[in-house]
This record gives sequence, C-alpha cells and structure tokens, in this order.
Amino acid sequence: MYFDWYYIEGILILVGVNLMVVLGLSLLTGFTGLFSFGHAGFMLIGAYVSAICSMNFNMPFVLAMIMGAVAAMAVAAFIGTFTLNLKGDYFCIATLGFGESMRLIFDNLDYFGGSRGLPGIPMKTTFPVVIIVCVIAIVLMTCLIKSRHGRNMIAIREEELASQAIGINVFKYKMISFVISAAFAAIGGVLYAHYLGYLQPLMFQLTKSTELTIMVIFGGLGSIGGSVVGAFVLTFIPELFRAFSTWRLVIYGAVVVLIMATRPQGLMGGYEFTDFFRWIKRKITGKKYETPALLKEEGEQS
Repeated sequence: MYFDWYYIEGILILVGVNLMVVLGLSLLTGFTGLFSFGHAGFMLIGAYVSAICSMNFNMPFVLAMIMGAVAAMAVAAFIGTFTLNLKGDYFCIATLGFGESMRLIFDNLDYFGGSRGLPGIPMKTTFPVVIIVCVIAIVLMTCLIKSRHGRNMIAIREEELASQAIGINVFKYKMISFVISAAFAAIGGVLYAHYLGYLQPLMFQLTKSTELTIMVIFGGLGSIGGSVVGAFVLTFIPELFRAFSTWRLVIYGAVVVLIMATRPQGLMGGYEFTDFFRWIKRKITGKKYETPALLKEEGEQS
C-alpha cells in the first residue's frame, strides 16, 4: 500500500485525538483505579459545544476548546456526585449508561443537528496544533502524577480503605481525577470535530469508549508512556491493515488478545520511558540508579 504524507499526517492527527482521551482515561483508570466505559460521552460534549461556539458565536479556536472542556467538566462534576461512591463494576456500568445517554440526547436535539449531523465546522485542527496540545497535556499530566495529589490518587488505587484511614479525602480525589479526565476527553473531542468538519452522534457509540479503554490497558495501566504507545499502536494497526477490508478489525482484535495473553500488564507495564533510559545508563556506566520497577523485575528473574 502506498502511503503519502497527507495520509500519514491524517493518521497522526487521529493518534493525537485518541491520545488526549487516553491520557484522561489513564489518570482515571491507571492511576486512580476507576474503570470508565463512557468517555466517548465527554468527547461528544466537547466536540459539539466547541463546534457550536465556533459556528454560531465565532469564538476563536482556543476559546472554543476551553468552553468544550469546561462543559465536560461541569457534567462530570454533576455525574460524579451521584456515581463516585459506587464500588467496582457499578461505577463502570454507570459510566456506560452515561455515555449512551449522551449520544441519544444529542441524537434528538435539533439545535445540534440531531441524527442528521452537524456540518460546516471550521477545520482548525492541524498537525502542529495537535502536537502542541498533546505535548502540553503530557507535561501537565506528568506534573500532576508526580505531585502530592497524584500520589494520593495512586494510594487510592492501591488501597482505598487504607488511604481513607491516613486522612486522604477519597471522594475528593476521585472527583478531581474524574473531572480532569473528562476535560482531556473533551479536548480530544474538540480536536476531532475541528479536524473532520462534521459531527454525528453515531461517531461516539459504546464502541468508541471501548476502543479508548483498550488503548489504556494495552499500553499499560499506571503509565503515561504506555498511554502514548497504546494510542499510537492501536490507531495505526487498523489503518495498516485497511487493505484487508472487513478482516482488518479481526486482525486488530487478534493483536490485542495476543498482547493481553502474553503481557497482561500492557506493553509498558507501569514503566515510563525515563525508567528505560536510566536502566540503559546504568548498564553502560555500571552504576545503580533507582528504577524500582526495572530493578524489581531483574531481581525476580535472577
């Protein structure tokens, strides 16, 4: 198959769109321990709100992006008030219902185009814009995870009752994680809307939420680098096998099953790229650097 730069650039933009949502999901699922199958709903909110701001109110792209993120955060705060006290699978089911409800609501709102869709959206999403947004998002997410708040979220993931016992406000940090992840998903939706120039609620079905969650697990839970790898690989694979037509999704599924069977912790397995760089440096210099994940794995092997 012949790949020209225009085609590859389009795929890379879609990688960036998925990466934004996957980063938010990684915070919620990988670092806080809450599984969600409704983030396509937050993508939808960000996409439609920003599209209306751009089309009907002539807002600049950045301001429209902020409005989309704020709308998704407000909805997440409202939904989280009633669902974040749910345990285990019940929260997951609640988010699944939320995602499908949002799709059906927008499917019946004529102001947003209804089931016919919303055409004529300004195409402001370019490759440089996606790179800038994704780099800023990765830096912000890294700073959050390394902060005290990020450590509290990880503590909640590891043991919720123990976290509560030592004074961590579990509900507060679950809410922060949920709201931030919704904002990231909404920004992904904003980029998506302004890249395609057209929106339809069918683009944000349960299948979309499932694909995004698979990317998080595939890359590795509790790893920002894993989110990057998962979004990149699982966005490219269906395109590489597009020549196989209907069989390409079968191949996509087979690759995911193979990775989950051989490496259930995901490709990165909780590591970050910096861990590998330090490990390589330690091998070259012979000095021991503190890379807990890699050193633990080496100890188990020996």
